[in-house]
Amino acid sequence: MNNKITRKNPIQVPSPVGNYSHLTIIPKDATIYALSGQIGVGVNGKLPSSLTEQVKNTLKNIQLILETEGLNADNVVKANIWATEEIDWDDFDQQWGSMFGNPYPSMTIAYITALGLPDIKLEIDIWAAK
Repeated sequence: MNNKITRKNPIQVPSPVGNYSHLTIIPKDATIYALSGQIGVGVNGKLPSSLTEQVKNTLKNIQLILETEGLNADNVVKANIWATEEIDWDDFDQQWGSMFGNPYPSMTIAYITALGLPDIKLEIDIWAAK
């Protein structure tokens, strides 16, 4: 019996266009963790104006929350990413790769007109399992 999270890219479909897996399989008896959407507020309580800094802080906040439950990036099964402006993919992919490595979790990305507060440029919600 496999009790490990499995990430796959079935050969029957085209390869992912980014750093994600098409399919993530969660073991039957896993505990599921749903993180609220995280934003780029820093340890100083301030939200930086640049999207790049917001990405950095958001990923750090996600990492810290996971650690409080004894989880890490390997436990992440799905990420939903919402952005209000064009993402710098070179920078994002570098930060994403530093946190997750390969294989990547499943992912959805959407560009939207606004988030919960006017200065928020990015929000990421995470699903994890253990």
